[in-house]
Amino acid sequence: MNYPEALSLLDSLQMFKIKLGLESMTRFMERLGAPHRRLAYIHLAGTNGKGSVAATLLALLVRAGFRVGCYTSPHLSSVRERFRINGDYIGQEDFVRHARRIVEVLAGEQITYFEFTTALALLWFAEREVDYAILETGMGGRLDATNIVTPRVAVITNVELDHQAYLGATRAAIAGEKAGIIKPGVPVVSGARGPSAGQVIGETAAGRGAPLFLLGRDFRLEEEPGAGLVYAGLKARCPGLSLALRGAHQVENAALALAALELLETGRGLDCQVAREGLLQVCWPGRLEYFPGLTWRGRKRDVLLDGAHNPAGVESLLAALGADFADRRLIVVWASMADKDFAACLAAMAGHCQRIVLTRPESLRSATPEQLRLALPEALRERAVAAPGVEEALSLAYGLAGAGELICVAGSLYLVGKARALLAGELAGD
Repeated sequence: MNYPEALSLLDSLQMFKIKLGLESMTRFMERLGAPHRRLAYIHLAGTNGKGSVAATLLALLVRAGFRVGCYTSPHLSSVRERFRINGDYIGQEDFVRHARRIVEVLAGEQITYFEFTTALALLWFAEREVDYAILETGMGGRLDATNIVTPRVAVITNVELDHQAYLGATRAAIAGEKAGIIKPGVPVVSGARGPSAGQVIGETAAGRGAPLFLLGRDFRLEEEPGAGLVYAGLKARCPGLSLALRGAHQVENAALALAALELLETGRGLDCQVAREGLLQVCWPGRLEYFPGLTWRGRKRDVLLDGAHNPAGVESLLAALGADFADRRLIVVWASMADKDFAACLAAMAGHCQRIVLTRPESLRSATPEQLRLALPEALRERAVAAPGVEEALSLAYGLAGAGELICVAGSLYLVGKARALLAGELAGD
């Protein structure tokens, strides 16, 4: 098996939706040598922000001198982006070697795409003997393939309406799925708000004897006059902090990461200088990622990429646009997966832009440009123009935007990934 063959095998699993279940997944990992039992894990769940928390924890722990694995999803353009140790993505050779091992142990058994990549991440991290491994759930938590580990700390970022067809129609139901990562006696850091979600998480933690630490009650990160951002934590107090990531919502994500770091009990406590330097080194591509004066096909435009794809994510995107780009004429490139609540997201975005280019990054799951246009309020449809693919959509946007105006690409990480690869190149270099 070579690298293209490994990618082809993985792609063939995309449409297989039946899950092994945690018992079967655990048995399978035991056959692989039980890498899930050999490391210190940090387990992340939540509707939005868990990837940002993962990237922040990675930067903080690396700055503290640790060797850290980080497994996130989805990727933007190469599956190898899901697997990092410190600043390095998994190499093609290691990817193929571990994929081959998984296929050998499966011996013809069926497995899903996410289960395959989870197994591969655990194998690679265990082989490299990382000090800590950060695992982001794919969806939900209770039945997620990553939930076979017992972590040192669990983090639940927030609970919003998303993936209702799989997780439940209410915040309480979704919170129950997210709270499934809570393990007996393992401390939990949570940023979830609202009585229904908060109550479910609180009751689950209490029932499992898991200490629960809440954003705003037990720790916070806030602006203080003359002191910049100040983290008031479980034990530590760190003034003079700044964030590399854009968006007011990243303040909460950084607070969650700092609290989780305190609870890891690394033996070093929370070093405020490490926190200051680490927060400035966080990199999370495709999330409010700004490229000023990005030249493409002979034109130079300012471009903002963001993976906002649900109402809560769009709310954060609009807040960031209002804070950092309030005086800019806005051209939006938008796509959405067909199973998302794209009508509400589109109406919110279209009301803040001059033109919106609707496109389709992939044919199987994406809504068509016409479906998107019809989902717009009738009064806003005249702002929309359709493009059959991402490349055509970017060309249209670059033509519609004038010098000094802003192009915002959002609505789907599939769209952002394809757009970023065209505009700025591949992250992992496939």
